[in-house]
Amino acid sequence: MKNIILDVKSVSKKVRRRHLVKEVSFQIGEGEICGLLGPNGAGKTTLIRLLTGLIKPTGGEVFINNKHIVSQRKEALQNVGAIVESPIFFPYMTGKENLTNLARLHSFHTKQKRQQRVKEVLDIVGLTGREKDKVRTYSLGMKQRLGIAQALLGDPDLLILDEPANGLDPMGVRELRELLFTLKRDYNKTILISSHLLDELQRVCDQIVVMREGELIWDGALDQLASGKNLEDAFVELVSQ
Repeated sequence: MKNIILDVKSVSKKVRRRHLVKEVSFQIGEGEICGLLGPNGAGKTTLIRLLTGLIKPTGGEVFINNKHIVSQRKEALQNVGAIVESPIFFPYMTGKENLTNLARLHSFHTKQKRQQRVKEVLDIVGLTGREKDKVRTYSLGMKQRLGIAQALLGDPDLLILDEPANGLDPMGVRELRELLFTLKRDYNKTILISSHLLDELQRVCDQIVVMREGELIWDGALDQLASGKNLEDAFVELVSQ
């Protein structure tokens, strides 16, 4: 049985009398890619903010690699790399310079190790050869890959990506898909990805979690939900029930 990297137990977020997220529970195993789906207003972004420690739950618990997101916040978040909104970089600096600055936020013991890790993540995301170019010259797809490189700096067990393909052209979407496969296959990363591009999720995901009005309405294997259909049809049918 695979190790459980993300364990969400009856998590809720209530603001005044309104539940934005209500008693959501699911797990993601090591090396799995899980798609997070739901119509607008379903609570996906709130859930992602809970999982990345940006806000605290009003009920339930989150464990990342067995570390509690609230009581063991620092240890838990060391195991997470995330893109919650579109990554923001200094456009007048190179990709390498941006990552070198961000690497200072991590606990590298020497400058040499920090520089080595920057080199490694640039290679992983396919930006070697463009690392000395100014970020203002990067395409949107390259900026997204640079954002994933940033998320990888601390070598996390779990990546949380909120709409990483948003605005990408077909080539950029394809490059992102291939990068996700690489992260799973070669680096055993566990990935939670929220996206409205259901065709892409059907290509890459092992597991699907579906929310509606703050509640979990599906958690299971992709092939169990789709069951011979395309994911879009299965999703529409599910949320329309």
